[in-house]
Order: sequence, then structure tokens, then C-alpha cells
Amino acid sequence: MKINIITLGCSKNNVDSEVLAAQFQQKGHTVYHNSTAEKGIDAVVINTCAFIQDAKTQAVDEILLQAERKKRGQIKKVYVVGCLAQRYEEDLRASVPELDGVYPFARLNELLEETKFDLLCQTERILSTPPYYAYLKISEGCDRQCSYCAIPLIRGKQVSKPVEMIVDEAKSLAAKGVKELMLIAQDLTYYGMDLYKRRDLERLLRKLAQVDGIEWIRLHYAYPINFPYEILDVMNEYPTICRYLDIPLQHISEGILKDMGRGGTSDQIYKLIERIRSKVPGIAIRSTLLSGYPTETREQHKELLQFVKEARLDRLGFFSYSQEEGTPAYPLGDPIKEREKNRRLEELIAAQEEIAYELNQQKVGQAMKVIVDSEEEDCYVGRTEFDSPEVDDAVVIDKTEKLEIGNFYTVRIDKADHFDLFGKKI
Repeated sequence: MKINIITLGCSKNNVDSEVLAAQFQQKGHTVYHNSTAEKGIDAVVINTCAFIQDAKTQAVDEILLQAERKKRGQIKKVYVVGCLAQRYEEDLRASVPELDGVYPFARLNELLEETKFDLLCQTERILSTPPYYAYLKISEGCDRQCSYCAIPLIRGKQVSKPVEMIVDEAKSLAAKGVKELMLIAQDLTYYGMDLYKRRDLERLLRKLAQVDGIEWIRLHYAYPINFPYEILDVMNEYPTICRYLDIPLQHISEGILKDMGRGGTSDQIYKLIERIRSKVPGIAIRSTLLSGYPTETREQHKELLQFVKEARLDRLGFFSYSQEEGTPAYPLGDPIKEREKNRRLEELIAAQEEIAYELNQQKVGQAMKVIVDSEEEDCYVGRTEFDSPEVDDAVVIDKTEKLEIGNFYTVRIDKADHFDLFGKKI
């Protein structure tokens, strides 16, 4: 069959889809990632997200769209996998009879006609990313109990992939032309606790930094409490490890942190940021903040807004609270009106936009190493080591000479705005 895998949600889902694609191909099928072709596709596999309501709505809309295409005879089969299938298998089967299968994680082997299948430890993949970068999942699941988060309900307890298997996968990716690796997990900082009875991210990073062909390694989703500062020493020791760190902080108010089950204090968070910056000068810190938690008062929102202004983080993402059944916060309801949640979110975004503009202006005149991601009609678009694909800033490069996609160049930054740098290759 010709199978189109439609991937929704996060980069961890991307990796899952890449593993599924390799399995389908080994069975003789032709596989596409997110194909927009109207004809020629026999089956669609929808890899869904169910983290918040917006993600669930997007997944349901896609399922209904593909079910309708099946009814019209445009495709023959529709399957649903991923987080929505894990949480709502029976509901999906009952409400969308056109589906040919709904497969939670433990039963993906049935879709693949395998007797046994381990999604995490399957290292053969067909990349959905450009050939020069890839996401590398080092563990699955989460042991944290954040009150708003459904991930432990969906993905279960943390399970780490062995160091040797991760390194072998990195070598395989490098042999195929991958130059940049994004390490991903629900919680990078607890990597290895289940396997080695200790946090082992430092050892893993040292081994990955020595893989030939890999020029950039960046770290996503590091939990802030009991942060393993030793990984910063590795960052300083190996230029391969990008001076980039993604730490989802979620909030700064101690009352909200306690209600969220996050642990720690606002003072600890401020000191964490200060210590990271002092140990790795010039590091770009990315974070995520959650606005509109059920118990968040206007004063606590103002405290979060003040944190945004004082911390001046390089990259910040924001999202509004979504009430998720089965989570500890679910009984609290969703008492903050949507209009008020949007107002708070807009205040946070506006504050960060101003900071982002000021921080980008400081880069004007610098020469920076840039990887080229795409070619446009009148320019090239790339990224620095301080920017992850699709979520961070871009560098717009004057088209004065031919550049190769996926190659590194030195670019002098001539000007900047809120989210982009502009420059010329030197």
C-alpha cells in the first residue's frame, strides 16, 4: 500500500512516526510523511496529540476529514495512533465507525502485524525532517506529577533508552548526513534513573559529543528542580553541545508552583537562571509558561509578568490552561473566563516581544555560525546555535552567492527585528 502518516503534536510524535514509517517500509509499503496529495494514497495513519484541548480538537478534525475522504472513496483505510488513541480508544471506535483501527501504544504491534514491538527502542527511522537534522528521543514517559498534565496518564512512567543504543542511533543518523541532533524526552534531567539508578545525562552527552559528523547537539525539556549542573560543564567542554537549554518553568508564583505540583520556589528559579548564565556565558535559555491556572489570581499573574520582564529569557513560549480529565487539577474546574485568560496571555506575549527585540538588537554586528534551512526567492533562511527548528528565531541571509541547504556558514548580522536576524555570509 501507499501509506501517508499524518503527524500532529510535538517532536516526540515525529520520532514515533518515523519509526512507524520504517516498519511499514520494511513490509514493502511505500510511506509518505504528511503528504498533501489528493490521489494515489491507499491508507492514512493519523498520529495524534492529546496534551491540551486545542490539540485534541485538531486531532478530531483531522480524523473526521480523513473519515469523510474514505466515505468518498478517495482512500481505502484510516487508522488512528498516538496519544488520542491511548486516551480515547473506545470513544473513537464508537463515534467514528469509518476507522479501520484505533491503536494505543501497547497494541501498535497489531497495526504492524508484529508479535512484539517496542516503539522507544526501535532505532530504524525514515526521517520526516530535512536530512541534516533529526530529533533523538532518549526516554519515554514521565515520573513527575504536575497537576495539569496528562502526559503520565498517556505515556506512563519514565523509561530510558540505553546509552549504547542512543549512541548507535546517533552514529547511524550521522552516517546518513545528519549534522544536528535535538535531544528530546518528557524529562531529560531524569534520564537513566530507571536503568542505572542515577541521573546519567552527563555521560550520555559526553559520548554523543564524540560522534563523528554531528556538529550541533541541543537539549530540550530539562526539568528545573534539582537541575544537574554537571551537564553545563559538558557544554563548556564540547563545542558540539549548543549553548542552548530548554527548561519549561511553567510559573514563578510559589502558590501556583505548589498547586501545580511542580515543587521549588521562585527564589530557586531565579538562582537557577543566574547560575546557568554564570556557568555558560552567552547561553540561550528557552522556557514555557502556563497562564490561567484555575487558582491563579491577578496578583499571581502580575508576578509572572514581572518575572518575564526581569528574567529576560531568550526564548519563551506561552499557553493557556486546559482542563484535562484524569489530572489532579481537573476537579478545580476552569474558573477563569476565556477572555481573561486571553488578556493575561497577551500581556505576557507583549512583554516578551519587547525583550526579544532588545536581545536581538545586541546581536547586530556579530559574526555567527548559521546552518541554512531553506532557499527563498530572494534570500536564504537559517538558524544559529541558539535556535531550534520551527520554534525559534531565524536568520535571513542575503542571496549574494550560492549556499547549500544543510551547510554551515559564518554570517555577519546587519540588522534585527523581534524574531529574525538579517545578515550576509562572510
